[in-house]
Amino acid sequence: MENKKMKKNTTDEQSMLLCCKLYISESRNLAALDSIERAAALHRETVIMDKFEDRAYNRVRYTLVSYVIHDTTTDSPIYSPLQQTVLAMVEAAYQAINLEQHSGAHPRLGVVDHICFHPLGREKLEEAAWLAKLVAGDIGNQLQVPVFLYEAAHPTGKALDAIRRVLGYFRPNYMGSQWAGWALPEVLNENPDEGPTQVPRARGIVVIGASPWVRTFNVPVMSTNVSITRRIARKVSARGGGLPTVQAMGLVHGEDSTEIACNLLEPNRVGADRVQHQIGLLAAEEGLDVEEGYFTDYSPEMILEKYKKLVSTNQ
Repeated sequence: MENKKMKKNTTDEQSMLLCCKLYISESRNLAALDSIERAAALHRETVIMDKFEDRAYNRVRYTLVSYVIHDTTTDSPIYSPLQQTVLAMVEAAYQAINLEQHSGAHPRLGVVDHICFHPLGREKLEEAAWLAKLVAGDIGNQLQVPVFLYEAAHPTGKALDAIRRVLGYFRPNYMGSQWAGWALPEVLNENPDEGPTQVPRARGIVVIGASPWVRTFNVPVMSTNVSITRRIARKVSARGGGLPTVQAMGLVHGEDSTEIACNLLEPNRVGADRVQHQIGLLAAEEGLDVEEGYFTDYSPEMILEKYKKLVSTNQ
């Protein structure tokens, strides 16, 4: 799904790009997704490069790309169409989705659960952080939703998983394996970086950050016992003494399966093949088989190539 019309850009603008991955807690309500995508379509200089839906998790991720304009004197970023596109999609999501009526097998803290910005082409991480902070201010101040910043967008570089751990993100709150409704106090104990400390229960909170490219790689485990899958996930993750730069969660995935959802923080250092092999070994120790894992997103090289082809076609 891609916008059909794009502003004619120079070759330089085509290489000064930012990518946004926007995670929304919904994939079953097609009318809600349609309203979000119609909001995005009004901003034709941003392209939706990919949409990944998971009905078991009740979660969707949109991958967005657009250019950045820099001040010709200071070379500082001054404008990106992504800012208004993301805000429009977030606002549409809040209008269409009520967190208190949401449930799924994937953790979430809000209707708009996670927004991350990544540099593409010749852009730098500092530009991704600049835009992350602008969007955080928009959501916190205009939409009155608490926002927590992480990595390059945070003054001290706070890690995403550390914020989530404090907020109880990894603890299922419904029937042992599901997340449902709003389960945290309405007044947060920790001040957000933007927005109020009072949490709107229908919207929840959102975590926004900027980081180098992260690949998401999921490995199905042939077991319905999520406790065993979580044990394997802990052992494969860096936090559990496993593979460096790998984060992993064991989750129910449908009525008759589980899987290990992994973030590869440095995919060129520890890639999918190594993760697949390690999970296979750990599963075998538990007497279980695994299926071949799958990426839920494209590589930055693939995104960049696809974007440039679209721009060239529409010039």
